[in-house]
Amino acid sequence: MTLRPQPLAPALAAAEAAGRTTVRLDLDGVRGKAELMRRCGDALRLPEWVGGNWDALADALRDLSWLPVAAEGRLVAVTGWRGYAGARPAEWETFVEVLEEAVDFWRERDPGPGPGPGLAVVLAESGPGPEGGPAPESGRGPAAGAPPRTPRLKRRRG
Repeated sequence: MTLRPQPLAPALAAAEAAGRTTVRLDLDGVRGKAELMRRCGDALRLPEWVGGNWDALADALRDLSWLPVAAEGRLVAVTGWRGYAGARPAEWETFVEVLEEAVDFWRERDPGPGPGPGLAVVLAESGPGPEGGPAPESGRGPAAGAPPRTPRLKRRRG
């Protein structure tokens, strides 16, 4: 997962050109966990069994059997996230942790040199990158995840 904001259009274009299934998760206007969970459910086409809690979302992101997969994996581009991150910093931190754990889980399932059929997440901006310039590259491709780290697979409440 790249935590440095990336311009949206180039990230999606590069992912699609690389053969990834792309999903846009727009958080514009989200100010609470319940709305975040609804948006995740809609954008990711989550199954009915996924409840509105962190553990269920984490479990669902380690499954993904219902989300089509292209040969080069899946990319989730999170847009409109700054308002939610500012309004609910503790929830945002938990959400980012859930996403990072999912990316790590899929990376460990396919440790090969390419992106593989797993999951990548990018925090996207609708305009140019920071300071008006292009967004930095992560080293594994335009929509690749951060360097591997040991997942913190802890159970969350609520």
